[in-house]
Amino acid sequence: MTNTVLVTGATGLLGRQVVKAFETAGWDVVGTGWTRANPPTIRKVNLEDADEIRNVLDEVKSGISLTPVRHRAANRFPDKCDADPEGTRRINVEATKTLAEATNARSILLIYISSDYVFPGRPGEAPYSTDATPSPPNFYGQTKLDGEHATLSATGESGLGIVLRVPVLYGEATDPKESAINILLEQVWKSAQDPNAKINMDDWAIRYPTNTEDVARVIKDVTNKYLNTGGDKDQDQDEDRKRLPKIVQFSSEDHYTKYEICQMLADIMGLSVEGMSPNKQGNDPGNAVQRPYDCHLSTQSLKDIGVDVSTQNFRDWWRREVRAYRK
Repeated sequence: MTNTVLVTGATGLLGRQVVKAFETAGWDVVGTGWTRANPPTIRKVNLEDADEIRNVLDEVKSGISLTPVRHRAANRFPDKCDADPEGTRRINVEATKTLAEATNARSILLIYISSDYVFPGRPGEAPYSTDATPSPPNFYGQTKLDGEHATLSATGESGLGIVLRVPVLYGEATDPKESAINILLEQVWKSAQDPNAKINMDDWAIRYPTNTEDVARVIKDVTNKYLNTGGDKDQDQDEDRKRLPKIVQFSSEDHYTKYEICQMLADIMGLSVEGMSPNKQGNDPGNAVQRPYDCHLSTQSLKDIGVDVSTQNFRDWWRREVRAYRK
């Protein structure tokens, strides 16, 4: 029987790569979306509507013994989260809770994609292990942590809920605005075109940009690991799965500030960043959204269960992406 995966947020930056990864591996893939839904390939499902969630799960579950759901449909931009706290909580927390309860009731494995922003990122604390104490620095991080709690609370007895924490993502995008990393290309171009642009770019916080193709591969590998635990009987497999970690983390080891990323992109394309200034002051106490200094995630939990944590080289990927091969 062919395995089936349901991917929420399938039209997004990460979701598209998850769909590709599972399709390449021979899975049947059902995607959901909202503003960019394209039935029947991508079904239009309102994740704030519990009945719609249950209906799509029942359709996908029909005839399938165990179906993983990969949940990433969420508001992931901290500034936007603060601007719409009620809407953010509905999708990041309440929809996650409903989905976790519905998948658990149907014996469906759920992988919830969380964030490194569940940690405070204070200087000297990173890397954070999976059992480090979370302390989100902003509202976005708090909603992701609340989503983790909702997932694990609903699936605690069955072991059918997994939290995967990831850092800032980049990759193949339909619009640079999909990624906080991809969008930096636009800033580099503005800086090159106008030496007097006076673009103020963060040169304080350390980021670990991770490619969406690598994250999608890890999601597929984690799915296989948790669905094929090696037991001869269903009961044995259930017990083996319960012994696997409920929280895992994945991250590239490449690390840069945003200003360093802009310098690198400019160098690749032979451009100047004369119109850009590095900002090393850190968080402005007056800003509504506070960001962490360093939230580097330890990947030991994935290594311990035999999942490949290698990643693409950040600079090499961008050289291919912009078709620049300067030495």
